[in-house]
Amino acid sequence: MIFFVLDSVFKNVYICNMSIAERIKTIIAHYQLNASSFADKIGVPRSSISHLLSGRNKPSLDFILKLVNTFPEVNLYWLLNGKGTFPDTNGQSAPTSSKDKTPKPSFREKSISTTTAKSSNPSKEIDKIVVFYTDGSFESYNPKN
Repeated sequence: MIFFVLDSVFKNVYICNMSIAERIKTIIAHYQLNASSFADKIGVPRSSISHLLSGRNKPSLDFILKLVNTFPEVNLYWLLNGKGTFPDTNGQSAPTSSKDKTPKPSFREKSISTTTAKSSNPSKEIDKIVVFYTDGSFESYNPKN
């Protein structure tokens, strides 16, 4: 049995015992889209939406990430587990670029000579060395360049 409870003040939908396909249908209906326009909006093939809504397939991580990044009101916990509210009035479900405080990794690539990148095993050659720093950045060393 499925229960829908509408909070008239915040226009939240509290939904119990829904499958993820039913929650995706709720999202599509909330934004007044059809399956094709929903697929186009989040950047996935139209056939994947059809397969998800019919229950043939489960959504991939890539699909989930595209959905919550396109629609920030979708609470990720609600989408995955059916617990919580939709739409998310707290705005904490999907970080946007203006709110995201996580440092983005930077990338620098340097070449080093093969004389400094020798393996202790003479039958093996070092292909790449990656150094990760605590600030989220890293450097990649390619001895063959």
